Amino acid sequence: MPPITPFLWFDTQAEQAMQFYTPIFPNSSVVTVTRYGDTGPGPKGSVMTAVFTLNGQQFIALNGGPHFKFTPAVSFVVHCETQAEIDHYWTRLSEGGKTDRCGWLTDQFGLSWQIVPAGLNRLLQRSPETANRVMAALMQMEKLEIATLEAAAQG
Repeated sequence: MPPITPFLWFDTQAEQAMQFYTPIFPNSSVVTVTRYGDTGPGPKGSVMTAVFTLNGQQFIALNGGPHFKFTPAVSFVVHCETQAEIDHYWTRLSEGGKTDRCGWLTDQFGLSWQIVPAGLNRLLQRSPETANRVMAALMQMEKLEIATLEAAAQG
């Protein structure tokens, strides 16, 4: 099967986004940067695309101009094993952005992320009563707290 690569359209911040994201995630790197030439459409010498990996997943970022914006309709989910991981990704990715309920945040570039415990689906797939308690707790939080969600699951 061919790989699926997320392609992110930025106005002019593709390289800055790549430089912001790569230190946050392990196993991440800058792959390549291409620049506009004489034929544009961007200014000659400015960044056209930035290719990078985040935890081994390749991304392509394009400086395509102000025509399109990110919305929460598409987001990236980071499944965290520990509270320390949740705290790290929540803090780092929300720098210069804004946080929202249920583990959602929008970073400084307008890209939406969900920072969630890896075991969240397991908690929600127990009984309907357990799922209701976990959802009620989750709806009260911005940054998700694993201990609080597990306590809610226990009743």
